[in-house]
Amino acid sequence: MTVDVMTRPAVLILLGPPGAGKGTQARMLQEKFGLVQLSTGDLLRAAVAAGTPAGNQAKAVMDAGGLVSDEIVIAILNERMSQEDCRNGVILDGFPRTTVQAKALDELLTSTGQRINAAISLRVDDSAMVDRISGRSTCAHCGEGYHDTFKPAKDGAACHKCGSTELTRRADDRAETVASRLEAYHAQTAPLISYYEASGVLKSVDAMADIDKVAGEMATVVKSVLD
Repeated sequence: MTVDVMTRPAVLILLGPPGAGKGTQARMLQEKFGLVQLSTGDLLRAAVAAGTPAGNQAKAVMDAGGLVSDEIVIAILNERMSQEDCRNGVILDGFPRTTVQAKALDELLTSTGQRINAAISLRVDDSAMVDRISGRSTCAHCGEGYHDTFKPAKDGAACHKCGSTELTRRADDRAETVASRLEAYHAQTAPLISYYEASGVLKSVDAMADIDKVAGEMATVVKSVLD
């Protein structure tokens, strides 16, 4: 069967440990290039709510107290990427997390005539992650991210984007939990850097710079792979 690759979106992957700024940068790229940010958690919830075939499979597993398999996640991702709003491309945030998932994703993309256009690694200094993560907050209304030091909310309490004053902090964004999260990242997800470097699609950005500079470098990388 011949696949019309022009009907399928470009695929970008963001790699980086907790606190690297993947969510913030993904939203900025989404606005600049008309891309769609896809995170595993949001995909699962939306598919279950919509009652899609893969969503129904995921619901059955979750209702039984099980973990949703990689195969189901891949199926949900495929359903979502085929929708009209993804025609300019997608940014995968939080998937894949392991080389097993990366290989499964490659198989899916091959079957639809696609490929990974770029896997962008946000390089960070582990020693700086405690301060960065423990100062994070998110607007509960629009999802915009903030940081007490690097990107403070308006008057310390309001979202610049939508004006909401309902800013939340993740329970696991405590200093004492950061070390274990970084350890898990390096053990499971960091090998993806080598995987995508071997595939020739790895791009690297210094994520320790200020947000606007990082955004500029990210935009340069994305523009180069989309052109």
